[in-house]
Amino acid sequence: MDESRRKAGPPPAAAGSRPATRPVPYRGGGFRPRRVGWVGPLVFAGLIALAEWGTRSGWIGALTLPRPSDVAATLWQMALSGRLWAHLAPSLARLGVGAALGVAAGVSVGLAIGLFTYVRAGLVPLVAALFPIPKIALLPLFVIWFGIDEASKYALIAFGTFTPTVVATYGAVDNVDRTLIRMGQSFGLSWGSIVRKIVIPGAMPGILSGLRISLAIAVILLVAAEMLGAEFGIGAFILEAGSLYDLEQLFAGVAILSLLGVAISFFIGLAERRLLHWRA
Repeated sequence: MDESRRKAGPPPAAAGSRPATRPVPYRGGGFRPRRVGWVGPLVFAGLIALAEWGTRSGWIGALTLPRPSDVAATLWQMALSGRLWAHLAPSLARLGVGAALGVAAGVSVGLAIGLFTYVRAGLVPLVAALFPIPKIALLPLFVIWFGIDEASKYALIAFGTFTPTVVATYGAVDNVDRTLIRMGQSFGLSWGSIVRKIVIPGAMPGILSGLRISLAIAVILLVAAEMLGAEFGIGAFILEAGSLYDLEQLFAGVAILSLLGVAISFFIGLAERRLLHWRA
């Protein structure tokens, strides 16, 4: 009797009863990073506290690193006196104009290379020749071409952001899943619709990742351009502080550049969350 019951299996569920279910965990969670906002500030606070302890205890020499508290006091005094804004405002204007020109041109050319065969054949060798050139080495040439005023600084920053943006953009277009493009063609989408609805959204993660690098290069070139023939700007401020061996002001300028980099990364992160919400 028991043997026959085992062969027959479990009894059928009663009429109207629902079978027992259990939730299945999302198996891809380990490859989707979670936002943990407190870790980054904690790392910064730990490093600053370590530097403060090292400078106060004498483990770090005064000529090696100033006290972070003194650097913060210098920044606060600069903000109260208006000197901070006198240097920060022209730097932000130069960075904004130059990076906007370079990124707009780079994305446009990168899309054209990724989408058109003859454009790729003609421009990829040119971009490959321009990309490895140290852009800072071209600063005297830009001064000769555009003068020592703002135009040469805009041109240097624009050219410095142009080539990495081109490379990142056409690389991102090449990495778009071709299966999605074939699917759009099978549904009868036009070429423009495929570019607008499949290629550009698919390439957007790579483009935004390339912008992080391009804008970091723009900040470096901004400082280099302002160290040559600029009265105001973060680069001119750092150059002046270095010539006077004023470490508090020198590191205050470096801290401003670091905060500028954090702000750029923050805004690109906002753009990623807004434009790439479909990845969630």
